Amino acid sequence: MEALSAAALAAVLACVAVMGFAIQRGATCTVAAVEEVLRQRSARRLLAMGEAALWVAGGLALAQSLGWTALMPAPRPVTGATVAGALLLGLGAWVNGACVFGAIARLGSGQWSQAAVPLGFYMGCLVVRPFLPLAEAGATASPAGLLAPAWLAAAFVPFALWRLGRGLRGGVARNLAARVWTPHAATVVIGVTFLLSWLLAGAWAYTDLLAALAQRMAAHPGLPLALLGALLGGALLGGYTAGRLKSVRPTPAQWLRSLAGGALMAAGSLLIPGSNDGLVLVGLPLLHLHAWLAFGLMCAAIAAAMRLSEVLTWPALGGRAR
Repeated sequence: MEALSAAALAAVLACVAVMGFAIQRGATCTVAAVEEVLRQRSARRLLAMGEAALWVAGGLALAQSLGWTALMPAPRPVTGATVAGALLLGLGAWVNGACVFGAIARLGSGQWSQAAVPLGFYMGCLVVRPFLPLAEAGATASPAGLLAPAWLAAAFVPFALWRLGRGLRGGVARNLAARVWTPHAATVVIGVTFLLSWLLAGAWAYTDLLAALAQRMAAHPGLPLALLGALLGGALLGGYTAGRLKSVRPTPAQWLRSLAGGALMAAGSLLIPGSNDGLVLVGLPLLHLHAWLAFGLMCAAIAAAMRLSEVLTWPALGGRAR
């Protein structure tokens, strides 16, 4: 991410704060989404994540058609490392009981053990990165990161109008004022605010910011820290205004689980590369094959770990996901 003007920086931080608010209010989490599929036979949360990716893809295509280009991260090859990374990413999310999105939501609820997730992620990057080859540049100045952006932009406009109209009929204002948002409402807000921040400052994911800081690759380290602070601040505000912010003193075991989960997710994200926040909000919208494969395998790994823990009568290491 490049240096920004004061006005652009304020706009980006506002978008990121609203994104954190939506993550907490909607309790968006891949672990919770997989648990919903297994126990309730419902894919509501997974479909909501897909809709967030769709809003980013459609918004990018529309912006490109209007001449507002943005740097597009390059696709990565699908290798054995992609598969291994996805499995580690899923295992780490299960160990912690929440993915990187879920960790932010739980922090906003006062579950302070989740603060060990970004710490574990940072430490995992420090330990694992020296054993991996240097990654190629992750972005290109070419705006052709989407397939057929012209038709996608044309198709996105009626979809957006239909979705907003449907939301108005269903009471968007009432839903957004509620203490807990529906997964679709939350992920639409996440997708739109992430899109706006991308257009202003370039593609980013908070786990990528942690990895860049660990690798000392951030050209302006103050910006990643500011974005992380805005994301967490928005989540805490979401928890406070929803009456969810209740301080929970963590046990040593909970600290260890979150630390280990964060480190495992870091190892997985470096192998893919990309964690589930970047996969959903960057890789899936850009139709990157490695991102689609990795996210699917991550979900499969979480589901397998849940089923195995039930068969072996082990308690879920991270506790029940929200």
